[in-house]
Amino acid sequence: MISDDTVDLDFSLATPGFFLAPEYFAVLRCLRERAPVHRTADGLLAVSRYEDIRAISRDPVRFVSGRGVLINDPLRSAEGAGQNTWSIIHLDPPLHATYRSLVNRQFTPRAVALLADRIRRTVTEVLDSVPIGREVDFVDAVAAPVPIAVIADMFGVADADRALFRRWSDAVIESTDRTESERAEEVGEMAAFLHGHIDSPSTESNDLLSLLKTSSLDGRPLSRTEIMGFCMTLLVAGNETTRTLITGGVEALARHPEQRSLVVDDASLVPGAVEEMLRWVTPIQAFGRTAVVDVEISGVTIDAGEFVVLLYASANRDEEIFGPTADRFEVTRPTLPTHLAFGFGEHVCIGASLARLEARIFFEELLRRFPSFELTGEPTYTRSTLVNGAHVMPVTLSA
Repeated sequence: MISDDTVDLDFSLATPGFFLAPEYFAVLRCLRERAPVHRTADGLLAVSRYEDIRAISRDPVRFVSGRGVLINDPLRSAEGAGQNTWSIIHLDPPLHATYRSLVNRQFTPRAVALLADRIRRTVTEVLDSVPIGREVDFVDAVAAPVPIAVIADMFGVADADRALFRRWSDAVIESTDRTESERAEEVGEMAAFLHGHIDSPSTESNDLLSLLKTSSLDGRPLSRTEIMGFCMTLLVAGNETTRTLITGGVEALARHPEQRSLVVDDASLVPGAVEEMLRWVTPIQAFGRTAVVDVEISGVTIDAGEFVVLLYASANRDEEIFGPTADRFEVTRPTLPTHLAFGFGEHVCIGASLARLEARIFFEELLRRFPSFELTGEPTYTRSTLVNGAHVMPVTLSA
């Protein structure tokens, strides 16, 4: 373990790959203890304590999303200021609640529970296709196809090539740290694909795309731009978050075989284990908000106009909340207090119930069929300011 005395707090959050630094969690611990609201080398304010992040998240009036939520958000640039992406993550009250209400009922625990059989079939098909006893890239062969198939099916775009969908989704995530010209091509391909489905006659009436095409606000139908904003956000979020959760959960179980044995021996532990995976992995490491008035948090004055970064991974290791074992992976950890892997407040992840269901079914099937899977090489991770997930992870599945 890196000594807190040697930790350098002069770091940059805006540089992709900070989450991968070997001292990352030592830095977070030092922030919580010594500088809970800390100005980083790139001028951002890093907020690291659980209760402070909850307080900011439940205060969308003083801390807004409309000026950017990503660390390198285009809306934070001079060129992007004032633009509206029509992504639900960038909307503030009261507009946010209005738009969210259009699809809320599709993502309730009761609604997503109806997808359980379909999800289990998808998981089974994917696991059936993986060679037993031979090393595979777990991300490419297993973790990526499952959420892509589920969310594409929900949107009624199941004809999408899964490899293309993954490439587009990766491009959207990577685009948060790229220039406009760098992100244009692949993001443009995905946009063109979705535009084609938006403009084509609906053949189903119960998929999300059909719902959006027939929805109205203030007596008018949604525009193509508004529908696109919804689609891009939900398709990418529904893929990336679950993929990173599944990959990170498999890695955590492989590196903690005593914890894996507990779940293998007692499948009733899977739902709680998924919550611990969410806390431990924290698929989305950080989002931001802009203060619109002067506010004091943990004794630090945040000036109007300053951008604060909510370090969810730090909140999920906060010893004041999760106790002295906060830095340990424990599948039997109580599920209360809850982690902040899905955010908090009005912008809490709309697809949380779906991600939980997919992960629960996935680990039920994986551990039943392949209780002795092995991590057979070191993963390589995506360098990002948003996610902390493996891009390649060598695994061998065996019974």
